[in-house]
Amino acid sequence: MKLLIATHNVGKKREFAELLAGLKLQLYTLDELGITTSIPETSESYIANALGKAQGYANLAQLLTLADDSGLEVDALHGEPGVYSARFGGAISDAQRCEMLLQRLQGVPYEKRAARFRCVIALCWPDNRQQWVEGLCEGHIATEMRGKNGFGYDPIFWVDEAGMTMAELPAAAKNRISHRAKAAQKARAVLVPLIARECK
Repeated sequence: MKLLIATHNVGKKREFAELLAGLKLQLYTLDELGITTSIPETSESYIANALGKAQGYANLAQLLTLADDSGLEVDALHGEPGVYSARFGGAISDAQRCEMLLQRLQGVPYEKRAARFRCVIALCWPDNRQQWVEGLCEGHIATEMRGKNGFGYDPIFWVDEAGMTMAELPAAAKNRISHRAKAAQKARAVLVPLIARECK
């Protein structure tokens, strides 16, 4: 079964290939299908952003399409940066975003630095059927950047169950406990019966 991953990022395709390994799927990126149209994320809702991207590209490609939207929510910042995580602070680097967040939390004790990564994965069909699932990874914001793996806010996100930052986790461990991994597990449960029907 063909599945479009609504991204131009080959790294994200590779990550989803690992998360959906074992399923009879042919994965494609937007670039591989020659789709250059950009569908912006304009909502303040992860669900609306993911569904908007997935449905828009499903209509363009006439293929089942997967899109995701995710972000970091910090309780002490009233849920910020949230859906604006990737754009937090404007056109700056990931490391600068991490440093800016650490600055805003300066003096806040560990027990009040609770945070979570949230990921919504949407699956949309050209006939306008839609489904979405959600994954969460709970933790705290560390007091300094640690680790070289991952990207985004991983160096400052302390994973309570692992006792280290997300950026210190090996990829295999991250792919078991991350917000995207948990959402992908739920997406697998949606895809398995679909593939079974199509392969009969």
